[in-house]
Amino acid sequence: MQRRDFLKYSLVTSSILMSSQMSANTTKKPFDTQEVSKIAFPEKKPLITYSNRPPLLETPRSGFVNAITPNDEFFVRWHMPKIPTHKYINGYRISVNGDVDNPLSLSLNDLKTKYEQVELTAVLQCGGNSRSAFSPTTVGIQWGSGAMGCAVWKGVRLNDILKSAKMHEDAQWLGLNGDDKAIMDKIPSFARELNLEEISDEVIIAYEMNGADLPYLNGYPVRLIVPGYFSDSWVKMLSNITVSSRYKNLFFMDHAYRIADNECECEEPDNLATKTKPITTMDVKSYIGFPSNHAKVKKGSKLLARGVAFDEGSGIKEVLISTDGAKSWQSATLGKELSPYAFRTFSFNIDTSKKAKVTIMAKAINNKGEEQPFAKNIKWNRGGYKYNGIDSVTINVL
Repeated sequence: MQRRDFLKYSLVTSSILMSSQMSANTTKKPFDTQEVSKIAFPEKKPLITYSNRPPLLETPRSGFVNAITPNDEFFVRWHMPKIPTHKYINGYRISVNGDVDNPLSLSLNDLKTKYEQVELTAVLQCGGNSRSAFSPTTVGIQWGSGAMGCAVWKGVRLNDILKSAKMHEDAQWLGLNGDDKAIMDKIPSFARELNLEEISDEVIIAYEMNGADLPYLNGYPVRLIVPGYFSDSWVKMLSNITVSSRYKNLFFMDHAYRIADNECECEEPDNLATKTKPITTMDVKSYIGFPSNHAKVKKGSKLLARGVAFDEGSGIKEVLISTDGAKSWQSATLGKELSPYAFRTFSFNIDTSKKAKVTIMAKAINNKGEEQPFAKNIKWNRGGYKYNGIDSVTINVL
């Protein structure tokens, strides 16, 4: 999609939402018919492309059969179109300022030599992943289900940096800014705030992804890693950390990436919730990477369905598979748990002894007992956030 078409589409969807005649319909399955582009972005294989400025790239279904997503298949999501085309590494700095006794200006070499190096395997997922499932259409990129990925991130603990900056005793908030910019000055830059209570020792500033330098399109040279949280908190090209005792009003905290603050986190298009809250942690979810929808399979052949499951960090207890329309469920075989925050692979042998159309459904259950819901039971919200409906693919046994 070209940028002019993307803007046009956004205006159309905005006008749809403003109609007072609408009411929420049954949530459907996310789009699964997008074609992979014939053109590849730097350091990437050809992916599903929604926009080239800013880059918006989705991983196709076939990318979700392994626990680790390769860097060149990893999805891309930027908010602002002005992204530095080159960062001279010796000149790059992260500023730590605000309510601190020891302001810092850290280079990449400082991160690598002055602090303990740590690794963490974690899933990164856009809050609007699978947004195309919501009806009526919500504002935002109409992602299928590939705006997610899992990687091994290497860097330093954010808490270690904050400790060396010597925060004031009354410090409570961190303002986090990246280096992407809007075209017009009046449009606010992307910035997030996190409460210090949200900063565990597992929150890191990463400069490596799967053993290589962080790819340019995924936030080079450094990005924040907040395991279990949606990607809006994982600030790319992190350049500034401001410590404060008070919460500061920010567009992306107070207006975007928010969801209804009620038990179902839902609302009606013609009766939007007045009380909202930022999206934070991810819900339990699984996704089938193989086979693909409408795949043709020879009768009697061996077919091993494969996919991934994850949640906010409780860990996956079980993945169940159904091939009879959810009348019965059987346990899939789980792969090794790389970390509570990582993809956990699953596999299941599919019966191909009869010629028929077979719909394979996958449902994940985490260690807290939370189950992935059916799509029809997920209610609408204005941002199209946090969809985690049971996934399915239909194959033809011939």
